[in-house]
Amino acid sequence: MELELTYKQVGDVLLPELTLPEQPNRSLGKYGLLRRRYLKENRPGMFNRLVLRGTLFSHLLEVEDRANEMLESMMPALAKTAGATEDLKARNMMEWVGLMNSCKAQAEEIILAELIYI
Repeated sequence: MELELTYKQVGDVLLPELTLPEQPNRSLGKYGLLRRRYLKENRPGMFNRLVLRGTLFSHLLEVEDRANEMLESMMPALAKTAGATEDLKARNMMEWVGLMNSCKAQAEEIILAELIYI
């Protein structure tokens, strides 16, 4: 990939004319922010490469979307396996909440291992 840079003279100095690509009007969620922190702290080369290419934000949004899709697809199966049914919810709300929290924690561990910390 070859960059063609143009320069603008400001006083005695030539400054590159850099522009950022258009960014979507969305904010990052939990998983995008976790991925950003991981890249910045543990994979600085990849982080800098994404920043310099202007693709960091789109990468983080992609990870965010994929993580949310994984969470939504895993939760019903984990809840069914754990026995967190609507009947249990009606009978014993606290037990149901505990089971659902456990299922979400399991799903998030998988997401962190497969998407965020790679």
